[in-house]
Amino acid sequence: MAPPSLLLTRFRLYLHLVRLDKPIGILLLLWPTLWALWIASAGQPHAALLVIFVLGTVLMRSAGCALNDVVDHNVDRHVERTRNRPITSGKVSRREGVLVAGVLALLAALLILPLNGLVWLLAGVAAFIAGTYPYTKRFFPLPQAYLGIAFGFGIPMAFAAVQEAVPTVAWVMLLANVFWALAYDTEYAMVDREDDLRIGIKTAAITFGRFDVLAVMACYGMTLVLLGAAGAMTGRGLWYGAGLCVAGVIALYHHRLIRTRSRAGCFRAFRHNNWFGAVIFAGLALDYLL
Repeated sequence: MAPPSLLLTRFRLYLHLVRLDKPIGILLLLWPTLWALWIASAGQPHAALLVIFVLGTVLMRSAGCALNDVVDHNVDRHVERTRNRPITSGKVSRREGVLVAGVLALLAALLILPLNGLVWLLAGVAAFIAGTYPYTKRFFPLPQAYLGIAFGFGIPMAFAAVQEAVPTVAWVMLLANVFWALAYDTEYAMVDREDDLRIGIKTAAITFGRFDVLAVMACYGMTLVLLGAAGAMTGRGLWYGAGLCVAGVIALYHHRLIRTRSRAGCFRAFRHNNWFGAVIFAGLALDYLL
């Protein structure tokens, strides 16, 4: 049996592999899922569904991180920000990464066993999208849009779990999430643009070129327009509108952070998107409560 100190070291490496030390990715998945649960259930989501979707979000984001690092192990070593990740640095093997991703995905699948068949079907689609996302950076000029589908697929799943159907408003919200992901992940890609250009992978920051800041702000605008439309379709009122307005102010603050294209400013803007998602949820929750 391995000594406790060795086991603890491996455990810490696995935590870094699945980025539990960096929860921003979990939050960016969680907020859209919570928006959908609240709207689908008219502000009264069942506690069991909340637990299932929150835990599922954590597990699937963690599995996605492990799989992404397996696929990108040769790419990450050429990027300043990622060269010390566990698989790229050789501290964790690719085989271990696949095993970790598989175990986490299996646990997530077990969570949805009590739910209906439509949720299972959508979960299969979500798993395919999440599993293929790491490869899109090799050929697709806007992989961030594909990421937005992967990060937002909790939206139709939440509606399916509550209503056993996926209404039009769910797809409008999913499209809104695609634009939000284009905004925040382009900010993230702006941090690595020089490295990505050198190694030849595709990102929205490279595709947008000198119009990157304008494109980010346009994507924030489309996000808010589509979420406003979703609110109108479901009869949301003043508090929801106030949440969208505050989110708009946050987007303007992000413009201030990214306009000089500094690495620090772009990364700060990316991380600050937690508050963009949070204030929209707060407005939605208050709208149903009050």
